[in-house]
Amino acid sequence: MSARSALPVIAVFAAVTVLAGCSSTKSDGKKGGGLELVSSGTLKTCTHLPYAPFQVKKDGKVVGFDVDLVDLVAKDLGVKQEIVNTPFEGIETGQDFTIRKCDLAAAGMTITSARDKVMDFSDPYFNATQALLTKKGKPFKKVEDLKGKKLGYQKATTGGIYAKKHGKGVELVEFEDLGLLLTAVKSGQVDAGINDNGVLFDYVKQNPDTEVTAEFNTGEHYGIGVRTGNDALRKKINAVIKKAKSDGSYDRIYKKWFGTTPQS
Repeated sequence: MSARSALPVIAVFAAVTVLAGCSSTKSDGKKGGGLELVSSGTLKTCTHLPYAPFQVKKDGKVVGFDVDLVDLVAKDLGVKQEIVNTPFEGIETGQDFTIRKCDLAAAGMTITSARDKVMDFSDPYFNATQALLTKKGKPFKKVEDLKGKKLGYQKATTGGIYAKKHGKGVELVEFEDLGLLLTAVKSGQVDAGINDNGVLFDYVKQNPDTEVTAEFNTGEHYGIGVRTGNDALRKKINAVIKKAKSDGSYDRIYKKWFGTTPQS
């Protein structure tokens, strides 16, 4: 979900007959300015769990960096955020917007040209890159070092794309979600795993028997996705992000989840 990974996306053109009976409802928020939501009074956010520290379920509630950031958007609209946990493929192909499953997608998702064809993105809100996770003490510093070894990646992610591009002679193993990938590295099912640096550094804090041995300068940026043409919501998100960065809210949320303030 992640910068989340980006499988080259094939646009979904299938007609969804159920849409004929669905209609958006205007936000109850006084500041909504005619902005329409899937369900009145609720800002529905599609994501794919787990993806700590961006979104993860703790004590029965979904929390995380992305959750807190989107809460600012919901507050500005005068509505409540509702998290919709869904497979990442449905998010990155734009299908979840087509069937009106959610208003936006906040899933540690890298902005890519392929994804930009099936959804519209907010301004970038987080800088990320790919990184390599191994058991402590392993010598792997780049994907090429894993020739003849097993490298795990998360399905439909930019990490998967990077692994396929650079992993000649490497046995690639695909996992449905981040949790399964991390468990595979920790248990030795694979020799290493590739994913976004933010989630991997978060993982090693709680799992000192693992370490991030390398970062790859892929220059990725996360964006919040909305249905193509939904400029009212996209502009609202951009305005909230801009305000959060100017009034200190963004730095406060960042430090809450990463223990430091973002590098300028």
